[in-house]
Amino acid sequence: MSSRPLEGMVALVTGGGTGIGAACARALAAQGAQVVVNYLDSAEAAEAVAAEIVAAGGTAWTLQFDVSDSAAVNAGFAEVKQRCGRLDILVNNAGARLDGLALLMKDEQWRDSLAVNLDGVFYCCRSAIAMMRKGGGSIVNIASVAAFAGSAGQANYSAAKGGVVSLTRSLALEYGPKAIRVNCIVPGLVDTGMTENLSDELRADFVSRIPLARFGTPEEIAAAVLFLAGPAASYVSGACLHVNGGGYPA
Repeated sequence: MSSRPLEGMVALVTGGGTGIGAACARALAAQGAQVVVNYLDSAEAAEAVAAEIVAAGGTAWTLQFDVSDSAAVNAGFAEVKQRCGRLDILVNNAGARLDGLALLMKDEQWRDSLAVNLDGVFYCCRSAIAMMRKGGGSIVNIASVAAFAGSAGQANYSAAKGGVVSLTRSLALEYGPKAIRVNCIVPGLVDTGMTENLSDELRADFVSRIPLARFGTPEEIAAAVLFLAGPAASYVSGACLHVNGGGYPA
């Protein structure tokens, strides 16, 4: 196998400017892929990731669109097709937390969470499949342990991520005959912007329930994404790979 097995491929990473998305963009580029770094608001961060990839000898460019907006997603993927002529890998990483207890949760919190965390994954998958159906490809969706274990104060997020798991399995069944593999990663707690504001007490409580006794890193999630996206996982589809330190064993 080539030392750069993704050479000549095009990969799109949603929410690619920060955290797990940025780590995925770097990892895919290091293996030879041209990487499209999607972002919504963080243009400066996305440009920095793309510049870092280019400085390291890779190819990357940024693309702004809102994953929760179907028309914007369609336009974004159309631009990828125009500029690159193909799409081989999609990493659905963009997400948002709008936490609150269910009894106090406003309709907007519920709807907006599903719009980003579930609708956005579907819209991007649909557009990607349209580009991949003649030549195959790989889609990796980022789910969460909340999809399996639930999470107090995150009924909306947990429901959306549970939907991502089921969507992944359904799409794998539908489009396997077109050589499109669809898998998902199930991260646990990871050191990103979403967890940096946790109190020391709450962090210690979480760590006490993780057998590996620490949070994960974005790079560890990216390594799993790289495996599922690439040729080493050529016979893996419809799978949920738990990358959570044993905090919720598959």
